[in-house]
Amino acid sequence: MQTASSPNPALPAADLPRLASLMLNVAHAFDHMFLLIFATAVVSIASEFGFAQWEDLMPYGVGAFIMFGAGSLPSGRLGDLWGRRRMMVVFFFGMGAASLLTAATQNAWQLAATLSLIGLFASIYHPVGIPMLVQRSANPGAVIGINGLAGNMGVAGAALLTGFLVKEVGWRAAFIVPGLLSMACGLFFLATCPPEAHAPARRKSTSASVELPPATLARVLTVMTAAGVTGSLLFNFLTNGNSQLLSERFRGLIEDPASLGLLLAIVYAVASLTQIGVGRLIDRMPLKPLYLWITAFQIPMLALAAYAQGWWLFAALLGAMMGIFGAVPFTDAVIVRYVDDRMRSRVSGVRLTISLGVSSLAVWLLGPLVKGMGFSTLLLALAVIAAATSAIVLLLPPERRRPA
Repeated sequence: MQTASSPNPALPAADLPRLASLMLNVAHAFDHMFLLIFATAVVSIASEFGFAQWEDLMPYGVGAFIMFGAGSLPSGRLGDLWGRRRMMVVFFFGMGAASLLTAATQNAWQLAATLSLIGLFASIYHPVGIPMLVQRSANPGAVIGINGLAGNMGVAGAALLTGFLVKEVGWRAAFIVPGLLSMACGLFFLATCPPEAHAPARRKSTSASVELPPATLARVLTVMTAAGVTGSLLFNFLTNGNSQLLSERFRGLIEDPASLGLLLAIVYAVASLTQIGVGRLIDRMPLKPLYLWITAFQIPMLALAAYAQGWWLFAALLGAMMGIFGAVPFTDAVIVRYVDDRMRSRVSGVRLTISLGVSSLAVWLLGPLVKGMGFSTLLLALAVIAAATSAIVLLLPPERRRPA
């Protein structure tokens, strides 16, 4: 591993300072929270903008997820060639500014434009922030697991904080408060993260932990990209639709938006703990059988959720989200295990552009699908998608040896 020759602090010379690592995990929470504020507040926004049903406004949010995928390619390239620290500074301040602009919108098309801007800045995190966090880690699986927990805390935060702010202040505050927090965190990140001596692509070679022949590596990355597409479809459909699903299935039991937001936050918080265990297991056992068991677990949980009501729905949804969140660390773990750090951001950016670009259709289709066929049929379709993910994972080659 390269050591710095100058006395100035530089990222390649030592591990990230603890506070800088903390801010990278906070950034992951922000990344997912900002993308889900709209889905949580959509009923209030639709009412103010003159839409009779929330399903009719939901397609206007698809631009955020299209840009979330499409922006990953240039973000990854800039992270490797320009610098990951610089890109993370752009992330914090860009997310904050875009969120404040969203709070000022006056119609659906303005909202669509500013949500797309949020998606563009959100695209920076995964190809840049995660490689930056794990670039010198001895136990990358554990680091990815904790980072995944942080990201899903952002999903829970979107349900809890947005529900509270919408009820007490209004939907605009649900964008203003996180926007200001993101800018404040950007300042703190600047103060705690030392500058990089060199951009990753200009460093000396840092070999992957497991060497694969080029053809096998291409197969692994192709399979993981395909699994990323189906996994992201599940993630996007449920995280964008769960708020309305709970509202429908708890009608007559709980109807207060803040209380439903709390229930959803509990689902996300408990399910997120799965990623810590999965991350530790990734460091200790082959990826393929572990990934297969987790994707297979999603199938019966989604099928049960299709027919469950009330608290049974809550239990089934918790199980489904445990499986979906538990599957998230695998794609990043594969890149860390098999790809040289000098090009991880670019490889991650390509993968994310494909998988997130395709899965952004979930946001566009969610409202029309629920309006046309209901949540039960949609959840059964998601169970079929989970089965497809398991079939794709079966195509991974067996590992000849475990990582050190």
